[in-house]
Amino acid sequence: MANTLNGYKVAVLAVDGFEQAELIEPKRALADAGATVHVISAKPGKIQGFKHVDKGDAVAVDSTFDKASADDYDAVVLPGGVVNGDAIRLLPQAQVFVKAADGASKPIAVICHGTWLLVSAGIIKGRTVTSWPSLQDDIRNAGGTWVDKEVVEDGNLITSRKPDDLPAFNKTLIAQLERCRAA
Repeated sequence: MANTLNGYKVAVLAVDGFEQAELIEPKRALADAGATVHVISAKPGKIQGFKHVDKGDAVAVDSTFDKASADDYDAVVLPGGVVNGDAIRLLPQAQVFVKAADGASKPIAVICHGTWLLVSAGIIKGRTVTSWPSLQDDIRNAGGTWVDKEVVEDGNLITSRKPDDLPAFNKTLIAQLERCRAA
């Protein structure tokens, strides 16, 4: 893949319990396109991934919420995983990070249960998104519109439902970043 994203920095926000493919595959696709990708979490060291309900690989954390700022990044990726999605939504620093990115109209790419952080951060109202189907009531109750599609773009938000959607998710994220560069 061409290095069309050279000079871009992307933050992946996750905690223990993330869905492995939903962190690893976007990180790899972005790096292959030339972006620098940092995993940001609540604690230093490593965070534990899962392959659905089975323990997966641990991933190194590059920075923590108390040291990282959305101002330092061009985009944000929120992987899913039920445990990750439920835990990260309760972290005020994670909410502040995505609110700042959204306020600056930076691309925010979210898959599966990662959408819970957007709900808790209060940035779903008036937006059309997709997610893992069990989140649709939360999204509607937060004032958003839920649709069942492989990938949905609504302004700076890019959302997908599940690991099977990753090829379209990654392609859409990279295309949106390339459009940002061209603008």
